[in-house]
Amino acid sequence: MRSVAGAERRAERNSVDYDGFWICAASLLARPFPRPMNALQLVAPQRLEMGVLPDPPDPGPDEVLVRLRASGVCGSDMHAFSEGGIAGTDADYPCVLGHEPSGEVAAVGPGVTDLSPGAMVAVEPFIVRAECEFTRSGRQNLALTHEFFGREIAGALREYAVLPRRNLMPMPDGMTLGDAAFVEPLAVLLHSYELAQLRMGEAVAVLGTGPIGLIAVALAKLAGASVIVAADRIEHRLQRARKLGADVAVNVDQDSPIDAVMDLTGCGAHVVIDAAGKRESINNAISCLRPGGRMVVVGIPSEPAVPLNLWTALDREATIHVQKRSNGNDHDALDLLKRGLIRSEDIISHRFPLERGQEAFETMAEYREGVIKPLIEW
Repeated sequence: MRSVAGAERRAERNSVDYDGFWICAASLLARPFPRPMNALQLVAPQRLEMGVLPDPPDPGPDEVLVRLRASGVCGSDMHAFSEGGIAGTDADYPCVLGHEPSGEVAAVGPGVTDLSPGAMVAVEPFIVRAECEFTRSGRQNLALTHEFFGREIAGALREYAVLPRRNLMPMPDGMTLGDAAFVEPLAVLLHSYELAQLRMGEAVAVLGTGPIGLIAVALAKLAGASVIVAADRIEHRLQRARKLGADVAVNVDQDSPIDAVMDLTGCGAHVVIDAAGKRESINNAISCLRPGGRMVVVGIPSEPAVPLNLWTALDREATIHVQKRSNGNDHDALDLLKRGLIRSEDIISHRFPLERGQEAFETMAEYREGVIKPLIEW
């Protein structure tokens, strides 16, 4: 004879199953009828046009259909826009850029019971498709089988995407789509400082004060760096670096960042972040290091081979990391934003609708109107 407890457990399981079924069914019924979805497509070097993509499929088990609503414009997007490719991967025209997405849940697949239609989410754009030795050792960003927005799959500048539930983070009340889109670049810099093993009281130099470099400055200040030197050639970026905590902001067309670092520290910075990815900046970064210093190259060079001053690196016994994206740092990034320790509005300076995407990219490419980082919304 079956026990009462056993019957209760079975009833509980059945109840959960039905709840999940109704959540899934209701969300799928709420979907708009299939139609081509709008997308901003790169159709040629430096030319973006509105186009259409096929309507996405219904979400499968443990998947979510997300209505994408915003995406930041990243420096790597600018490589594809201006140069026709990035890091050895040519643009396959027409293609959709963008990997800093935010949006809202449109429908959920079977097994997703903790998200409902309308919930705002931040999106991790790196999708692990199979476990491997790297994912099992905590290095998700090195997964052998993966897809990344704007590379293996269409980027964020489209209306909808079907994503694994694990790639979504619900946003707390009071946060914006801009905050959600800012999670990804902030997570990248958190990984930079993981690699650098930055400690309180150390000196930091940041070469290149675009959006990524400015986030590096803000995080160094938050981490308790004793000295922060920033360097760039765009004056409005240097002004923002000072506002975010740089003790000295050097215009490299007028002064030497190496001299500035040595004058302030005596023997160099403990940690140097190269956020420019240029031959000059990378070699300056090496020269800014103190003996035993650590350097992270997060900027992406336009060419595959960059000559390095290895004699200087040897003399410093430098540790040099070349970074690939973030590594599961999105939850920490969201926590910093939620607590107000980092503010997206300090970096996001301009907003454009999707239909004006060409203008957003041109503004960034030409450093117009004091631009720091554009956000495209729709």
